[in-house]
Amino acid sequence: MNDVLLSTLTEEHAAVEALASLLALEQKALASNKALATLSTIVGQKTEISQRLAALEKARDAELVALGLPRGRQGIEMACKGHAQRENQWALLRRSTERARVANLRTGMMIRTRMEHNRRALAILRGETGGGGAMLYGPDGRLPAFGR
Repeated sequence: MNDVLLSTLTEEHAAVEALASLLALEQKALASNKALATLSTIVGQKTEISQRLAALEKARDAELVALGLPRGRQGIEMACKGHAQRENQWALLRRSTERARVANLRTGMMIRTRMEHNRRALAILRGETGGGGAMLYGPDGRLPAFGR
């Protein structure tokens, strides 16, 4: 018998694992000096996987409804009860999703840290010392003339 729900869970698991791998690559890129060269490719791939995951979730919900079960977590847990393969695949998916969630939080923290570093560097270059002191560089990128 073809278990469509099991197939969908398996595809979701593979997609979440692919997303987690991309998050790891993104973290490496953010930690390196070559972040800009790599990040746009990674972001595009993450977008594709996110769209795939959304489609798989919709398919899973439709399969649950076809089985007479509610959508979402409650329905999938009911559908897995008593089906060892589904239960195992659902457990794998939940663990992978948690790992990806934590990796995504870490990546977000790295991005915020990098943005704050860039903001501070720009403030220094602009002479924004917070004390109202003279600018280090003028809007044209040159040092202001002494005594102006």
